[in-house]
Amino acid sequence: MIKTKVAGYDRMQFHRMEFFGRHGVFQEERALGQLWYVDLDLQIDLRQAGVSDDLSDSVNYADIFYLVKSIVEGQSFQLVEALTERIAAALLEAYPKINEATVRVTKPHPPFDIHFQGLTVEMTRVRDRDERHVDESGA
Repeated sequence: MIKTKVAGYDRMQFHRMEFFGRHGVFQEERALGQLWYVDLDLQIDLRQAGVSDDLSDSVNYADIFYLVKSIVEGQSFQLVEALTERIAAALLEAYPKINEATVRVTKPHPPFDIHFQGLTVEMTRVRDRDERHVDESGA
């Protein structure tokens, strides 16, 4: 096998995960609920997982999906910004292998008498430099 070097962090991306959540400034939004879309762009060192073909060397994307689902469907926030922040913080807290998380939360049908494709809030949160996970084995 050819010896390679890591050129920055690898990425694991989740596209348009769909959830039903009860978020919004207006009481009606929280009472009725609506669809929400979440996209993730996670920077992770996946080199060892790529070599070993062992899930324990990666992060389980099904577990990540269910963590996000538990936040979107199990909690209630007034602001899309608060929901987005909570998801980013929970990912970095639960998965030490994630070095950076970009979270995009889309509210496709804001309750306004205007027509557009929705509102998206995007936030990027980075693990403190001293806590970053990098595989130094050179495998």
